[in-house]
Formats: sequence, C-alpha cells, structure tokens
Amino acid sequence: MITHYQNLLAAEGIKTEIRNQHLGGIMGEMPVFETWPQLWIVNDLDFDRATQLIESIEDEPSGEPWRCPRCGENNEGQFAACWNCETNAD
Repeated sequence: MITHYQNLLAAEGIKTEIRNQHLGGIMGEMPVFETWPQLWIVNDLDFDRATQLIESIEDEPSGEPWRCPRCGENNEGQFAACWNCETNAD
C-alpha cells in the first residue's frame, strides 16, 4: 500500500522516499513499530497536499466484489480486470 501512495504522490509531482522498506525480515528482533515501512515527504511544504491526496483515496468506495466471467475467480471491487486471467470486469 505504501508504494501505491508513493506512486500517487509522484503523479502529483510530490517527491517521497520510503524508509524501513526492507526491515520486515528482522521483525521480532526489533520493536514492530520500528520495522514498519514509512513514507516520507521530501519537501515539508508538500506535506499538507500529500495528506489530502492520501486521505481522498482512502475515502473512495472500493466497489462491489465481482466474480470473473471467464475463470470464476473472485475479485475485489477496486479491480477493473481479473487478477488471475486479466479479463475485464465488464
């Protein structure tokens, strides 16, 4: 999800970096909250806009789950194509 947020912000011209991206392997040896990936905004002036963008996509309804007419796989509502066979939801 954090990479999705990073891509969303990059599309809006907001530079970011992901920290702790590869610490999942040492979870348990360090406190859990210190190993979670973090999305940092490079320019402090972009922080409010970045927060607004992320909150706006979190509030969007994801749509109804659907079953692929081709392979019968169940898909979440936000997907326009089947994750298994790439058939469109239409």
